[in-house]
Amino acid sequence: MAVLTSQVTWAGPTERAMAKRIHDRLTGVTATNSVLDDMEALILGDSACAGSLTDSGCGKDAAEYAIDTAQNPNAYAFYNVTLKNYAAPWTNEEQTVFTPLNDYTATVVGAIRDGLDFRSILYGDLLYVGNAGGIAAYSNSNNDHYEDLEALNPATTGNLASNAVLQQTTQTSVRPGIPAAGIMTSRAGAMAFYSGGTNRAMFRFTLMNHLCTDLEPLKDVSRTPDKVRRDVSRSPGGDSRLYMNGCVGCHAGMDGMAGAFAFYEWDSGAGRMLYRDTGSALFDATTGVSLKHNINGNNFEYGHITIDDSWINYWRNGPNSKLGLRPADDGPLASGWGPLTNPDAKDNETGNGASSLGVELANSKAFAQCQVDKAFEAICLRDPNVFSADRDARDGFISNFVGSGYNMREVFTDVAAHCKGS
Repeated sequence: MAVLTSQVTWAGPTERAMAKRIHDRLTGVTATNSVLDDMEALILGDSACAGSLTDSGCGKDAAEYAIDTAQNPNAYAFYNVTLKNYAAPWTNEEQTVFTPLNDYTATVVGAIRDGLDFRSILYGDLLYVGNAGGIAAYSNSNNDHYEDLEALNPATTGNLASNAVLQQTTQTSVRPGIPAAGIMTSRAGAMAFYSGGTNRAMFRFTLMNHLCTDLEPLKDVSRTPDKVRRDVSRSPGGDSRLYMNGCVGCHAGMDGMAGAFAFYEWDSGAGRMLYRDTGSALFDATTGVSLKHNINGNNFEYGHITIDDSWINYWRNGPNSKLGLRPADDGPLASGWGPLTNPDAKDNETGNGASSLGVELANSKAFAQCQVDKAFEAICLRDPNVFSADRDARDGFISNFVGSGYNMREVFTDVAAHCKGS
């Protein structure tokens, strides 16, 4: 009996299917036929697609079209939904997306929309507020302003893609006397990470959200421990080895840098952030340091006493010189950190206050890679480190990100074009 065989050739996705995927991934809503017609034409006419539809950059024009409100009536969803959900987990310790719009999230959305240098979200005097009828005024004591803005029709009166609806301003204009440091001094950030504790949470979650690493991978017991505060026991459970071989590995670096937040406090009763308020029972009347920075002094009375907001980055040297990345993985950036501006005798960067620390963190190699990785996961729905093709493309996206002046819009269109296929 003869056996019939057949060979089936599977074609890749068509240009129209690619256009649809780009639109779906960026906006999360269905594109109109006319928009798909235009996006398909852009792919067909894209010189980057002439060699192969899988070539790097192929489809970027279509991706830019998808988030352009002047051309796509559904582009608002990229700003109101995709970007809002992208940034929302950064604003709370639970890292949940199910949280209302707030000043932290709105500022991230606005900075991406306007193509700002994205590093400035960690150090700039930057704030985005709503401008629409029927919403509460901006307040330092509640989130009503942003919740009202989010409740408006996202396609019209609540369209965050419109700079008439979401407008750039400064933090110091609404909070005189409180030095600004981007999202680290947003009301939502302060409520989440200056509330209770010892303000180390702001440092840890900034690492997690914007450098894509927790403290454990950065543990380095060889760093100088002189900034470790008194509340850290040097012999937990009666065993000093636990401190020397474990605790100090995180605290030496973290406590060295977390001093930048010494003058910030969250007043849960008033629902607002305070700064160096020597008249408040929450601060030292002489130094202005929030009292929680020097709590539990009997745990180790010879530990560091915080008297100002100075910081030092001991992780510029040693295994964290590349901030936890593989030593051989130089990638698109030549070094782990930005240039030294105020080094000590051992080339450890130093400074005062949250804004200068934000500059230090935002100029790290890890910051640039983290932004690309997070955008990749949000749009492509997979980890960029799994497949070699994704890793290679990711390195190109980091180069584009840095070369564009840290414009996150470029990152989102790059990754959407890359993930347009099957």
